Amino acid sequence: QVHLVESGGVLVQAVGSLRLSCSASGIAFSINHMCWYRQTPGKQRELVARITSGGSTYYADSVNGRFTISRDNAKNTVYLQMNSLKPEDTAVYYCNANFRTSMSWGQGTQVTVSS
Repeated sequence: QVHLVESGGVLVQAVGSLRLSCSASGIAFSINHMCWYRQTPGKQRELVARITSGGSTYYADSVNGRFTISRDNAKNTVYLQMNSLKPEDTAVYYCNANFRTSMSWGQGTQVTVSS
């Protein structure tokens, strides 16, 4: 059974930094592409960042240059380093693992950025 557990979400002030972690079990972590999504009430879940099994990264325009996604295959963990946080980054952040047609989600962690 696949488990993705996010952690690190807190209330932080604008321009601050935060690191989210997602620990995975029940999957062959190293072959999965790992993503971070976020969602605010009334809006669709949006892709924030992705790191492929080979280490290539992608960022949404809204976070490019401020957020960094990384992975530690030895620890089955993916990270999202968030710097220069803005109030509009406030959302529930979800970890996602995907490989071919298989996709798994974590339960989400709330990040709140105060102005």
